Amino acid sequence: MALPALLVCAIAADRSPQPPLGLPPLTWPRENAYSAAKVELGRYLYFERRISADESVSCASCHAPEHAFTDGAAVSTGIKLQKGNRSAPTVINRAYSLAQFWDGRAATLEEQAKGPMANPIEMGNTHEAIAGRLRTIQGYRLLFAKAFGSDEVNIDRVAMAIASFERTVLSGNAPYDRYVNGDKKAMAPAQVRGMKVFFDTAKCDKCHEGANFTLNAYANLGVGTDKPEPDVGRYAVTHDPRDWGVFKTPTLREISRTAPYMHDGSLPTLEEVVDFYDRGGKPNRNLDANIKPLHLTAEQKSDLVAFLKALNGEGWQSIKAPAEFPQ
Repeated sequence: MALPALLVCAIAADRSPQPPLGLPPLTWPRENAYSAAKVELGRYLYFERRISADESVSCASCHAPEHAFTDGAAVSTGIKLQKGNRSAPTVINRAYSLAQFWDGRAATLEEQAKGPMANPIEMGNTHEAIAGRLRTIQGYRLLFAKAFGSDEVNIDRVAMAIASFERTVLSGNAPYDRYVNGDKKAMAPAQVRGMKVFFDTAKCDKCHEGANFTLNAYANLGVGTDKPEPDVGRYAVTHDPRDWGVFKTPTLREISRTAPYMHDGSLPTLEEVVDFYDRGGKPNRNLDANIKPLHLTAEQKSDLVAFLKALNGEGWQSIKAPAEFPQ
């Protein structure tokens, strides 16, 4: 059972992998501390289709390495080819995220991992059935024993292992990171100009700030608010009128590899995203105060897109699906 190259040195010393340049040290939950064995188990479970009701869907079905841990679709497809109503966000750098899902309904990665398993549109299973199925697989009992000290299989351990694996899916050492760390040849001239548009002209960092280019906050951009039955976003979680149409601000790391964009996948390209922001979003009763027309020139728009491509980094590309699964 081969492991990703990213994890080899970590397993030897059972230390958390060091993040790439540009990312802060990883913080692991006290109740789910890092262990290489847990990450190993989590990688198998992440790609394991047998945890879905009809054994057709895994976590990787909607968050696939070949699509920078998304699925490249406007909305995701679950069991029986059922379609959801939101675009799958990338798993990359979720270790630095706070609440999970577009509406923030899960407080942790562990809690998030449990959601799709029991969602009738996604994996369509029950937590009890998943644990029961895994208990019948001797190879998994051995991996659970290695990771947790006993071969007990329950949904909390399943979620802890998957979350542990996901915390190792990282992207850093992008041209931007190398540029701000002294390598002034790391970014092309258009990307340098686009960086100034990002930070100084458009002030995109009001929402997309910090090492992971997200404030981990929420905003209403107006996307989809003109539909007959709009997605109410975080309002469904909090029932606070201020959260109507509000969605979580995603990371911009690997953004050019995770099209289409917005919570409903309605914008196919980065150029269309920039145009959307340049227009000031879509007016509605709850539009975020930071969303205003930018009046960028064609060159500024082009440079801004070039800069966003400078946020493509390294660290996650070595992670592959297992060639074989426990039996």
